[in-house]
Amino acid sequence: MPITVRIPTPLRTLTGGQDEVQASGRTVAEVLDDLEARFPGIKARLCDERGVRRFVNIYANEEDIRFLDNLQTELRDGDSLSIVPAIAGGRGAC
Repeated sequence: MPITVRIPTPLRTLTGGQDEVQASGRTVAEVLDDLEARFPGIKARLCDERGVRRFVNIYANEEDIRFLDNLQTELRDGDSLSIVPAIAGGRGAC
């Protein structure tokens, strides 16, 4: 059973409109490499030379990978990854 990766709307142009794709890998980094091989350009939108881009959040089974082992977070078959772009906003009254 592969890893299920939830794709946010801004990246769906790279996945042919799919909101969810299957990928393989034992770590988040390996899953991202697999996604890049199948959907060229996706990794550059998620990572830079320092790792996961500042305004991108990746969750492994609902846990932010920044609080786990980041890109080296281990995954098992059947796990899920959610890619969530951070939402920036200005000051305003709520």
